[in-house]
Amino acid sequence: MEPESEIESILYIGREVSVYKIPPLRANVGYRAGEWGDLAQPLWKGRLRIIERSSGVAMQFEDSQTGELFAKADYDPERPSVEAVLDSSRYFVVRVEDSGRKAYIGMGFAERTDSFDFNVALQDYTKRYKAGFNAENTEPDALSPHLPAGPKKDYTLKEGQTFTINLPGGKTKTNSNSTTTNNLSSSYSGAHVPLLPPPPGSTKKW
Repeated sequence: MEPESEIESILYIGREVSVYKIPPLRANVGYRAGEWGDLAQPLWKGRLRIIERSSGVAMQFEDSQTGELFAKADYDPERPSVEAVLDSSRYFVVRVEDSGRKAYIGMGFAERTDSFDFNVALQDYTKRYKAGFNAENTEPDALSPHLPAGPKKDYTLKEGQTFTINLPGGKTKTNSNSTTTNNLSSSYSGAHVPLLPPPPGSTKKW
C-alpha cells in the first residue's frame, strides 16, 4: 500500500514575477533595486507559489505554462530568507539554498498589490508559526504562576465531621454592600454599554 501523499496548502500565488541577478552587497546597509541594472530585462519571468507542507513552507519559482521549477527557497520565520529593498515596495531579495550552497536573487512584482499580498501571506504564516511554537513550549506552571507548587490538599469534610464559625456580636448583620451591589447589577442589566470614542486620526464619525 502506497503511503498517503503529503497535504499541501497554497498560501500565495504570484502570476507574474521577475527574477534578477544582483550584485554583491557592498555594505551592510541593505539592497537597492536601482543598482540591479535594467529592470525591464529580468533574468527570468514566471510565477511564484508559496506552499505550506508539514515539513514547512517553501517559495517555488515555476514556469507559468509547464510548472517547471526554476528555483526554490525554504521560508523559516526564525531565519527569514526574504528581505525588502530600500528603494521600492515591489522588489525583494530572496536567499536560495541548494545542497548547502547559498545564493541571493532579486525578485520583483509587476503590481504593488501583488507585493502587498505576498507580504501578508508571509506575515500570516509567521504569526501562526510563533503562536504554535509558544503553545508547545509553554509549561503549565507558566500559565498559572500564582498557583503554589506541590501536591493539592484535600479540604473536603469527611463523613461525621463538622465545624463552627463564631460571628462577633452573636447575630449576622445584613450586608448593605450586597444589597447595593444587587441593585446596581439589576439597574445595569438592561442598559447599553457606552461606546468608547474613536482613536485619534479616525475618520469615522460617532
